[in-house]
Amino acid sequence: MKSYVILVLVFVLLVVPKSVSATNEEYEVVSKLNKEDIVLYAKKMNGLYRDFKIDFKGETYFRPFWMCVTNPTYAPELFYKDINKDGKKELIITLTKGTGSGVHDEEVYVYRYTNGLVEVLVDNPLAIIYKNVKTKLTTKKAEIIVGNKVSIFDTKQIEPAHLFEDIAFGGIIDYEVINNKLMARVSGQITPAMSVGDIIIVYEYRNKMYQAKSIEFIPHDSIDKNPFYGPVKHSSIFSNRARFRSNDKSPNFSILMRDWAFIFICTAK
Repeated sequence: MKSYVILVLVFVLLVVPKSVSATNEEYEVVSKLNKEDIVLYAKKMNGLYRDFKIDFKGETYFRPFWMCVTNPTYAPELFYKDINKDGKKELIITLTKGTGSGVHDEEVYVYRYTNGLVEVLVDNPLAIIYKNVKTKLTTKKAEIIVGNKVSIFDTKQIEPAHLFEDIAFGGIIDYEVINNKLMARVSGQITPAMSVGDIIIVYEYRNKMYQAKSIEFIPHDSIDKNPFYGPVKHSSIFSNRARFRSNDKSPNFSILMRDWAFIFICTAK
């Protein structure tokens, strides 16, 4: 019996600490806000970041089921801004689950601090679009209706076999915090490689969750009016991702390069 107890003590004192230390060493910093003492860690597994850990001002929170691509251009983003106008800052985290030709899929997580980080629900941008946007796609034209605004695009020059049955949303979903506002950008695609423009959703805090305050369609020939492309009055996009990118020269460089392949030259009526 004494021998058994001794063996257990040896296992606890020697084997367990080494295992914990080895586990900690697997984490790497994927994003951080130095001035706010906020660091996001993850483990690289099978080509993806998984098993995330949030170090929030000395407190640690584990998110084992999160995932993000490891491409430095699409590193996780951290924002610490007051986006609900209550005088207190919220923690916003965006993760890129997948990216490629015609695809860019992001998730967003928003937390308030009340005796610890508490997640606040963000309404799904696709649900918002399906409730508020009407679309129609034929071999002659593509039509998008948001409120009283109707946008029409000529599709006669596109091979009919390449056209979708209807304008598709969901292939490209992008989140940012711009001027202390949580925003989502969802592209409207008519073929796997052609987009006619973006739905821009501005969120507000209402009824204990973040819901759409406004929704607008911006065609690609009005790209200067798109807050995700044009000059924005914040430094978060660059400051949070810069150290994890390789050769970007501007805050929105990767977004522009990602989507220029999908711009469809058209006229809006």
